[in-house]
Amino acid sequence: MLEIWSEWAWLAAFIPACFALNMSPGPNNLLAFATSATARPSVAILGGLGRLVAFAGMIVIVAAGLGVLLLTSTLAFTIVKFAGAAYLIYVGWSLWRSSASAAAPNAGEIALPQQFRREFLMAAGNPKAIAIFTAFFPQFLDPAASLAPQFAVLGALFLLLEMVAITLYALAGLLMRGALERPSRLRLLNRGAGAFLIGSGLSLALASRN
Repeated sequence: MLEIWSEWAWLAAFIPACFALNMSPGPNNLLAFATSATARPSVAILGGLGRLVAFAGMIVIVAAGLGVLLLTSTLAFTIVKFAGAAYLIYVGWSLWRSSASAAAPNAGEIALPQQFRREFLMAAGNPKAIAIFTAFFPQFLDPAASLAPQFAVLGALFLLLEMVAITLYALAGLLMRGALERPSRLRLLNRGAGAFLIGSGLSLALASRN
């Protein structure tokens, strides 16, 4: 009975903390919101699977102990960091320059492969995500037990909660469509999202490994 209680207490501590990370308004979540508000929610949600693939790969890397290598290798960290920053700035500039008419709901359809690729590259190009897995997951690991199954459970829960976050941001974007019917408001959304992504890219480029 004590062991069962301990497992439930472990989950009760992990899930809220993890979901707070999942729901943080980062570049990927903003992209899901903007895509749903200006195109199709289904593209935003299914395209979000791209980031899940990237995060799953990162979890495997951390579980294999390679995350520490990436975080301690200045060259590897710098390459990933600047590649990710450059892509964020590119997507942000593209959103900033897009016209309001092209952003009107269902007017300019965003291809699912394009959204999947954007989500994947944004997530994979941020080495801070590996830092999160490296620093966050170990807080909920039992060093006396086998680590691989524990990482598998934590990773599966993280990805499940990330999918919930993607869906919630997409639904929020859908609900905002009525307020974004005017071209001026669509242009404001594009430029706001673009500015945020450009700012995120610059912030990532200037970030240190610590």
